[in-house]
Amino acid sequence: MSARCETIGKYVLPVFRSLVAKDLVSTHHLTQVDAAQKLGTTQAAISQYINSKRAFKGTEQFGDILPKIQAEARKTAKHLADGNVTWNEVTSDFCKLCTTFSEQESSKILEDYII
Repeated sequence: MSARCETIGKYVLPVFRSLVAKDLVSTHHLTQVDAAQKLGTTQAAISQYINSKRAFKGTEQFGDILPKIQAEARKTAKHLADGNVTWNEVTSDFCKLCTTFSEQESSKILEDYII
């Protein structure tokens, strides 16, 4: 795995999961337990995502890519809530999102988190 994929996986993916979890509970009215099952995690993790105690620190550094992540998270939450996809299928969509980041956006993430 390249440094780019590792960094985005380490810092962006948790934010993406947090946004999906929040949307599943607030917009699609799933319980925390149901959201956890959809995301392949625990109810405690969902609680931490909802209360911004997990994964949401440093999002201001994402700058212009945060709206892209938010839009994809909303779309993903809808697909998960409707039962159209599994979390495993979502990971490939996340990789596609990652590839849409411009070189400048990717470089900023790398600079902010590696250096």
